[in-house]
Amino acid sequence: MIRPLAAGDREAAVALWHACGLTRPWNDPHADFSRAAEGPSSAVLGAFEDTTLIGSAMVGHDGHRGWVYYLGVHPEHRQRHLGRALMDACEAWVRERGVPKIEVMVRGDNAATRGFYEALGYGLEDVVVYSRRF
Repeated sequence: MIRPLAAGDREAAVALWHACGLTRPWNDPHADFSRAAEGPSSAVLGAFEDTTLIGSAMVGHDGHRGWVYYLGVHPEHRQRHLGRALMDACEAWVRERGVPKIEVMVRGDNAATRGFYEALGYGLEDVVVYSRRF
């Protein structure tokens, strides 16, 4: 079952993200979860086995493009097509809001994840991302 996560799911989601190796020291995953789960144009979706969170994805949009972050499936539950099911749910979430495009950012050295998205039909865009931290 995939459903939107609520504030009470935050600790389970952050623990999952740590188990999946998705967190980085310069990002606060608790704050990231809260912003997305409480935002008017974003959500955190969770995949459950019984009552245990085993996968999640953060999805949102800016009106023109949708985006996905923190897509992960607990290592003990991989190879069951849950990542694909979560991406399907993210794509449906974006389409339901009339957004014409969805994007993901993947670290350049993450070949396995790049292969996952390529297998789903995602193509590499010719863009460079600049950022500034506050």
